[in-house]
Amino acid sequence: MEVILKEGRDLVIRDSCGTSDPYVKFKIGNRQVYKSRTIFKNLNPKWEEKFTIPIEDPFRPISLRVYDYDRGLNDDPMGGAEIDPSSLELDNTFSVYPDDPAYFKKQNKQSDAKDKKKTQTWSAIVTIVLVEGKGLMAMDDNGYSDPYVKFRLGNERYKSKYKSKTLKPRWLERFDLLMYDDQTSTLEISVWDHDIGGKDDIMGRADLDLSELAPEQTHRIWVELEDGAGEISCYISITGLAADHEASSIEHQKFTPEDREAIVKKYSLKNSARNMNDVGWLRVKVIKAQGLASADIGGKSDPFCVLELGNDRVQTHTEYKTLDPEWGKVFHFTIRDIHANLEVQVFDEDRDRKVEYLGKVAIPLLRIKRKERKWYGLKDRKLMHSVKGAVQLEMDVVFNHLKAAIRTVNPKEEKFVGADVKFKLAIMKKNIARVSKLAEAGVEGGLMLKSILAWESYPKSIGALIGFLVGVYSFELYMVPLSLLLVFLINLVVVHIVGNLMKEEEEYVDEEDDEDEDDDKNEKGEEKKSFKEKLQEIQDICLQVQEGLGMVATMGERVKNTFNWTVPWLAWLAMTALTIGTVVLYYVPIRYLLLAWGLNKFTKKLRKPNAIDNNELLDYLSRVPSDKELMMYRELRPDANIGTMKKRK
Repeated sequence: MEVILKEGRDLVIRDSCGTSDPYVKFKIGNRQVYKSRTIFKNLNPKWEEKFTIPIEDPFRPISLRVYDYDRGLNDDPMGGAEIDPSSLELDNTFSVYPDDPAYFKKQNKQSDAKDKKKTQTWSAIVTIVLVEGKGLMAMDDNGYSDPYVKFRLGNERYKSKYKSKTLKPRWLERFDLLMYDDQTSTLEISVWDHDIGGKDDIMGRADLDLSELAPEQTHRIWVELEDGAGEISCYISITGLAADHEASSIEHQKFTPEDREAIVKKYSLKNSARNMNDVGWLRVKVIKAQGLASADIGGKSDPFCVLELGNDRVQTHTEYKTLDPEWGKVFHFTIRDIHANLEVQVFDEDRDRKVEYLGKVAIPLLRIKRKERKWYGLKDRKLMHSVKGAVQLEMDVVFNHLKAAIRTVNPKEEKFVGADVKFKLAIMKKNIARVSKLAEAGVEGGLMLKSILAWESYPKSIGALIGFLVGVYSFELYMVPLSLLLVFLINLVVVHIVGNLMKEEEEYVDEEDDEDEDDDKNEKGEEKKSFKEKLQEIQDICLQVQEGLGMVATMGERVKNTFNWTVPWLAWLAMTALTIGTVVLYYVPIRYLLLAWGLNKFTKKLRKPNAIDNNELLDYLSRVPSDKELMMYRELRPDANIGTMKKRK
């Protein structure tokens, strides 16, 4: 049966403002077959929505119900009707008016919103990261396609952007679909070829039963399309479950000391050869938050919490109309890189699934202590300044040190969905200052060498000359790692004696906010599109310079922070490697080492065809935080009242 839902007239008032937010549900029995969009603040809504209802039994009536949408509350009934398909003429078009007594049964039951419990209208959120495709079918004459993907879950739909002329597209798009208890759990996936000015052709399809996926964790899936039409790579998580759901509720999920002992045994050194990508395990209890910023009219918010570890993403349910939410949820993560950071973000839920940012904190895994319950002050999006509120977390981490060490000298995992990098004058100035600061150390070293060679200080020059002669005469190759090892040891002694080798943290002045405002003003003031295009070319060049300066500054800061024991675990790893290198260079001739290195490089692709070429030293340094990252990861003290304030009523 083809249906066109046109409009409503003179609907009942359900909101205190004198209007309603109506939408319509169509059901056959207990199965929902269609749900319209919500028209806000309107008693005479116009939907103009066209859809099809499959009729399996013509003698089974189709019920339609009109509801008033209430965020965080049970939706109010506004009326209903039943349609008997067997009484309608076949292959004929006709109109059904709900105010006709033959079809309409008026609902007069009123409900008081103040007495209702705060419950979610949806049961879970399905978060999908569409990564890439491979082996897709060629649909165009040039031997390629312009593929895009459609997802459907009940009445929820999503369509990705299309990628031109490729059979191996990379989309890197993330989106959320709402799951309802009375809807299907089958995710319909279809791949289409985009045709300009013509009808898009389907390239393949597949169905994925979400009920087979464990909730509250991220699943990395390659979905095979029917009839060998290729594969689609997705990251899927079913999360946002109710507070008392057994999958993640603290009350329902019992974790005994015996369970933890089994985890410790799994990641013991004797099991280091098993699954090298499974480095460790992280357990996070998201307990509550206090003192959040108000985002809604009335001085309240509807907060929920999102946790991200690499490409894994989960979230809590929403607590409505409160600034002191208590989530009481627990999540488990598989650690693939011990140098990753757990990002915890708090958002306010608004109508139409829009969200408003409330705060964020980033926690390096290596700083987590066993079962430490702690308050973390929230920060802005750039993790530089504090914002209102704090979140209470309890975390536990277990990992295999040997696997973590091997993973450290391999490339980082790519994060598929991140912020776009844009050119900003403030960032370029900042990167120039960072490079200049590093260059000053080199200049000072050059001036000192010049002073020694000029014999401005006879004791200093004589000492340098003697050291040079003795060093060159007695030099052996093993002394290179030995000297670096001595630098680590000296700094370790200084750290223990002084307590902190690093200078007092300087306030990191973030000028990007002002630059963002200037960018907005400039965009509003631009009048001609051609000028924007020319400006874009200049910005692309400047962006390359900006990023190049940033890379140089970041690398220099990471080298410095390596020797400063900024991350003790990384420093101990470097000392272990240098000690082994010193011993090997002392006993093994250099020619044998060069032969081993060359044979490894030449035969690597033969032994491991899928291996990725990498530089182990650069991969190691990529795990050492730069000065800016240290500022981002520093913990801010929550407000003095946090943790002691009484729960607000």
